[in-house]
Amino acid sequence: MILVTGATGLVGSHLLYQICRTEDNVRATKRAHSNLDLVKKVFSYYTDETEKLFAKIEWVEADLLNITELEEAFKGVTKVYHCAAWLSFNPKHKRQMIQNNVDSTANIVNLCLSHQVQKLCHVSSVAAIGRAGNSTVINEDTPWFDGPENSNYAISKYNSELEVWRGIEEGLNSVIVNPTIILGPGEWTKGSSVIFHQVWKGMPFYTTGTNGFVDVRDVANVMIQLMESNLNAKRFILCSESIPFKQTFDYIADALGKKKASLKAGPLLNAIGWRIAKVISFFTRKAPMLTKETAQAGNNTSIYENHKIKKALNLEFIPVEQSCKDFSNMYKRDL
Repeated sequence: MILVTGATGLVGSHLLYQICRTEDNVRATKRAHSNLDLVKKVFSYYTDETEKLFAKIEWVEADLLNITELEEAFKGVTKVYHCAAWLSFNPKHKRQMIQNNVDSTANIVNLCLSHQVQKLCHVSSVAAIGRAGNSTVINEDTPWFDGPENSNYAISKYNSELEVWRGIEEGLNSVIVNPTIILGPGEWTKGSSVIFHQVWKGMPFYTTGTNGFVDVRDVANVMIQLMESNLNAKRFILCSESIPFKQTFDYIADALGKKKASLKAGPLLNAIGWRIAKVISFFTRKAPMLTKETAQAGNNTSIYENHKIKKALNLEFIPVEQSCKDFSNMYKRDL
């Protein structure tokens, strides 16, 4: 039996689709208010047999902080894909997000050990890898340093990953993937999928930063290949290309037939923007559209190596431009 946590999220739903194509024994965790129609929608992008494949999934309602509920989910499980995580750049979520991500991962690791699970694949993030200077390429061995440049999300993912390494020291067979910004279709107004929605609505400003991008289909495919391999106790950066944010936005604008961003939002404008967003958030009681962390990230230059995973699996990533075209077509279909 294969268990997938975070199965209703972007990575989890695409992973479920890939697994259901070849496996019959699949269990997935969900929360009480999870919308399973979103998972079906992801399936429908790639197949006409959505209901047939979806019927293979055994859904289990489980809070990852509740050991009793997780014990039930782990019965008969041989492989675990841990995709669940809380992502927020809202400062008021700092303590709860860090505790939630770290404690839930610790619970998954402990149950993998106690149930003698064959292998765990943990979805981490490049946020959990150290930051290098603007002229330095980041790889799996770039050291982590505590500092104000680390986002609260990064801290939560770094400490979550430490729980997996602790499990490996205790005998757990595990691999870790560290995706860059994940491009893919899902809930278009949340997560990284919101990029397509924002470009469609109109995005006149662009930031000057550079970052890594990867197709969600590649992420799911790599995870499955790693779980079927003999690789153990290793982490892998998943990045198709490290390119400027503007280039990615331009790819999407071209695919959607929208006007490209033409106004540069440098550090000063971003600094003003996140402060205004904070004031608006106070009065509207809604999460700010721009935070200090996201404003700073938009102007940072982060370049990631992908040699390790390409060599390990003889892999070629889907180009970012192709991902933008494919997912823009899916966005237009949903409209």
